[in-house]
Amino acid sequence: MNILVCIKQVPETNKVEVDPVTGVLKRNGVSSKMNPYDLYAIETALRIREEKGGTITVITMGPNQAMSIIREAFSMGADQGAIISDRKFGGADVLATSYTISQGIKKLGHFDLILCGKQTTDGDTAQVGPEVAEWLQIPSVSNVCKIKEIDESSIVVEMDMTEDIEIAIVGFPCLLSVDKDIFTPRLPSYLKKQASKDREITVITFDDLEDKNEKHYGLNGSPTQVQRIFPPEVNTEQVIWKGNGSELANQLYEKLEELKLV
Repeated sequence: MNILVCIKQVPETNKVEVDPVTGVLKRNGVSSKMNPYDLYAIETALRIREEKGGTITVITMGPNQAMSIIREAFSMGADQGAIISDRKFGGADVLATSYTISQGIKKLGHFDLILCGKQTTDGDTAQVGPEVAEWLQIPSVSNVCKIKEIDESSIVVEMDMTEDIEIAIVGFPCLLSVDKDIFTPRLPSYLKKQASKDREITVITFDDLEDKNEKHYGLNGSPTQVQRIFPPEVNTEQVIWKGNGSELANQLYEKLEELKLV
């Protein structure tokens, strides 16, 4: 089975500066890590490969520094890696991002199964995975919490729908967005890290893509624009009240009145 895992590098901290002109995050110089949800996707791919065989390729979109998470995926057991990187892709919203990733996937070739983490910790939209599937015109399932069965033509999965667990049978090729705790991600292996330290990573630029229309990428291809991003204000004020239940209830009510919440 030919498996592709989409991964992303995200900031390690929530204290990231915002470009006042473009409204996008300033990622340069910020410590980064692999998006936590993507670790579950990689582990899912590894478990499937252990059962059914095949190869695992990881792909990411970002600056050259994002190669570090591809190396991390190699140390977990991924076979191949590719990065989609070009200044023309900068500032993309979820639509332009998903389109760019879909173009990169087409450049790499055919995959039976594409896996994504449910969402990223820097955007939290949970939209890119399903949108990639739409661009590729393949079925997709989100909130996948369990792999029940796999055969040559399809996969059976459970979806966590908050109040219900639904079961879906999806034919290959398809895309799954996996939820956390589907499997416990394994730790990177030092031996695999050493063995893959010189492994080539495919670099895909704008010139490599089939669609050369610049209006489909980056800020030019983004129909949504962020009006304003700002970090939440830190409020460390604390108030401790003492008294019996009736007295505390009155103090709470007076505070709610003061805040004009009642």
